[in-house]
Amino acid sequence: MDRRKELKLEYKETFEPQAGVYQIKNTQNNKIFIGSTPNLKTLTGQRMQLMAGVYRNKGLQDDWNQFGEPAFTFEVLEVLRKKEDEIMDTKAALKKLEKKWLENLQPFGERGYNKAAPASVTPLTNV
Repeated sequence: MDRRKELKLEYKETFEPQAGVYQIKNTQNNKIFIGSTPNLKTLTGQRMQLMAGVYRNKGLQDDWNQFGEPAFTFEVLEVLRKKEDEIMDTKAALKKLEKKWLENLQPFGERGYNKAAPASVTPLTNV
């Protein structure tokens, strides 16, 4: 790889935000929350929201309040990879990646904090 391409790649890796899917795990009851973000550096913000008691997921916030910060781990599950010079709909690609992890880990009900997607509605037929 020539020097110009190396510098360009280094710049992108250093300064461009990385989108991806993350997991917040309660190590006391093994429940997990799967989420995605266009900037994985915002995971610190997720932790701050939990510490402030204002997290958007009530079940996760309640357990955070009960068990405390030491009971939780934050983990990046997958970084959304872009091919060089590829134009991609990051939002759609991120949603697809998150869906893959939700289907794989099934963090619903007793297993996690995510809400199950509503079942598809079957249209009514005339009788």
